[in-house]
Amino acid sequence: MSDTRSVLIADDEPLARERIRRLVEALSGYRVCGEAADGDETLKQVAQLDPDILLLDIRMPGMDGMEAADRLSQLSNPPALIFCTAYDHYAIRAFGVQAIAYLLKPVRKEALADALARAGRVNRVQLQTLNGQARQRPEQLAVRTHRGTELIDLSEILYCEADQKYVTIHHTRGETVCDYTLRELENSYSGVLLRTHRHTLVGVRFIQGLKRTSDGQNRVVLRDGQGELPVSRRHASNVRQWLQEHQPG
Repeated sequence: MSDTRSVLIADDEPLARERIRRLVEALSGYRVCGEAADGDETLKQVAQLDPDILLLDIRMPGMDGMEAADRLSQLSNPPALIFCTAYDHYAIRAFGVQAIAYLLKPVRKEALADALARAGRVNRVQLQTLNGQARQRPEQLAVRTHRGTELIDLSEILYCEADQKYVTIHHTRGETVCDYTLRELENSYSGVLLRTHRHTLVGVRFIQGLKRTSDGQNRVVLRDGQGELPVSRRHASNVRQWLQEHQPG
């Protein structure tokens, strides 16, 4: 059903998750798509499940709900956020991460129904702002780093570069070292990342052209002055084919 909205529940207490699940499932038009017990797991589930709405606790082990919400707010189109917490002194901070509602535990069915309805209205407004097209939230990649789990919009990835046993993802907000292999990224996101070298994948939306240097080497030119990257002989034909298929004229 296209009108059914998916809901992710994030709370470190299993009984709390169970109670909220029952409340959500008692309301028509919503389905629980998953659960998470801490902030890191929440970010992973958002990347994997792409929920419409996130019901988020604040006090959780490791990365708490407020930090997770702050990271989600940096995405171009995050899920609608509703806090469900036993503590009222975070309410002001909740507005800073664009929360739709701030519900105190024990959450009442009427309050939850109202908040979910408001979240639905916000999503419909988002729908209308995207040039009249259906909402398409960009996919995110969940990366575990020394700072915890980081979410990166795939559309923001400039290129991925392998160096010994680690891969560095260069994106519009900086760099992130991950433990994914280039092959894993290439296989999972073949429509977003293009192999240009044994050590490099390039974000296709940033490919401007291919040039040949005076010493006979190929280099891919990135848009927006983001530089150039070497292209191996083995992969040059793939880059040329991509340019022929995706560039006008």
